[in-house]
Amino acid sequence: MNNVSKYTRQFFEAPKTSMKWTEKSYIDKAPQWCSVDLRDGNQALIIPMSLGEKLEFFQQLVDIGFKEIEIGFPAASETEYDFCRTLIEQDLIPDDVTIQVLTQSREHIIEKTFEALRGCKSAIVHLYNSTSAAQREQVFRKSKEEITDIAVSGARLCKEYREKYKGNYRFEYSPESFTGTEPEFALDVCNAVLDVWQPTPDDKVIINLPVTVQLSMPHVYANQVEYMCENLKYRENVIVSLHPHNDRGCAVADTEMGLLAGAERVEGTLFGNGERTGNVDIVVLAMNMYSQGVDPQLDLSDIPSVSELYTRVTRMNIYERQPYSGKLVFAAFSGSHQDAIAKGLKWREEGHTQFWTVPYLPIDPEDVGREYSADVIRINSQSGKGGIGYILETRFGYNLPKKMRESVGYVVKGISDRKHKELLPDEVYEIFKQNYVDIITPIHISETHFVQRDGIEATISFSYNGRNVTVTDTGNGRLDAVSNAIKSYTNADYSLNSYSEHALEVGSASKAVSYVEIVSSDGKSFWGTGIDNDIITSSVKALVSAVNNMLSAV
Repeated sequence: MNNVSKYTRQFFEAPKTSMKWTEKSYIDKAPQWCSVDLRDGNQALIIPMSLGEKLEFFQQLVDIGFKEIEIGFPAASETEYDFCRTLIEQDLIPDDVTIQVLTQSREHIIEKTFEALRGCKSAIVHLYNSTSAAQREQVFRKSKEEITDIAVSGARLCKEYREKYKGNYRFEYSPESFTGTEPEFALDVCNAVLDVWQPTPDDKVIINLPVTVQLSMPHVYANQVEYMCENLKYRENVIVSLHPHNDRGCAVADTEMGLLAGAERVEGTLFGNGERTGNVDIVVLAMNMYSQGVDPQLDLSDIPSVSELYTRVTRMNIYERQPYSGKLVFAAFSGSHQDAIAKGLKWREEGHTQFWTVPYLPIDPEDVGREYSADVIRINSQSGKGGIGYILETRFGYNLPKKMRESVGYVVKGISDRKHKELLPDEVYEIFKQNYVDIITPIHISETHFVQRDGIEATISFSYNGRNVTVTDTGNGRLDAVSNAIKSYTNADYSLNSYSEHALEVGSASKAVSYVEIVSSDGKSFWGTGIDNDIITSSVKALVSAVNNMLSAV
């Protein structure tokens, strides 16, 4: 990294503006959304989508709720042209959806673009040309005046062809590489285009301010946007749009600050696909609004299915930690995180708050089609008793006593550590059953009878180390009497420390589950769980399981 001296700041700061956007703390309404997945996103794919895949993706975008969808560059290839014609000729565009097509400022391209749109109910013709200092000097080698002439010429041609083709066409203009353009020059070019198009309340024009390459911190872009918003001609009839790319990893911040600065529209893609580091991720933008109580006007209630289609037709992956959509974004492996989430969910169930305030979860995972037990609490060697207890309770119905959760937690974490892998909920359940539930070695009780006589008298038949015996003893309750009978024959030295129970299932098929803790003479705690239709039998099974765990540990 010894070549830093060859780099310099390539952006141009806007002239002083009011900076009123800095006084706002959140976006209070959804912008107009335009998906560019099928154009900008598609051209960035290693293998561009086929016609069938583009049609499937288009329908997904419609289902999500996009009202403006950029479908391609019809003059660029036959595939792009055919896709546009297929949508129109097969009547696949809903009446409330407007398609958008891109065109350069060249007459034969503009002509073919309008030809591709024949019969379209509603379309946006998106004209662009690059205005940045670097492109003017290095690529086009043209003056500012010549660059302005390209934009104005294209605007005039668009207007002429709209008259010729007689369709419901609106216009959009982008000074490409806006962030590398002097703001005063960008304003002059845009105003020159607006003078040609003469926008009205019934024929508004979109001025799109692309972050073609991210060159500055987000607040610099916001100031540039505000400068344009405050100085564009026909402002009341102009929709200011944003199209940020993500070269510096700030596309979301650029967009959010640009909206605060006065923009009303956003072009982006699902999951941020696009050239180089991608476009702004509309899923993140929309869910950021949603998490603050603002309706984004997009339906992202089933992100897993949207993700599946996206990865299938684009052959791109979604990073596991990508906000809202990544497979692991709601996953908590840390014990302290799991405990806080589990308690937060419990707090919410108890009705303490109407708002979502669960620790570590900015939104309710169920709102985007995710599941708590499968997506939130994930078990590995870093997990804690709270998370493991949560899995056993919510997935399998076992509400373990607090102290028992610690015992089970150590066993589960130890197995995860030795196997060096995450444990799925079913695996956690199997570990719990194998180590705590209805353990029948070395003691296995086959029959139990109780008689009321100076307390409770218990007669138990059981096998112990291969020998079948019957023993009778008394206690101050059924469980105590069984315990004393076991002690009298095995000489096991322990005390009953705690007992709890609950119904494992609801309805006529419900079973009783019991938990018993015993403490050995040297102070060690052992737990057992019993399940049976009869509560007394389940408690005896739990006791025997705990004793067997103690005897097996010797």
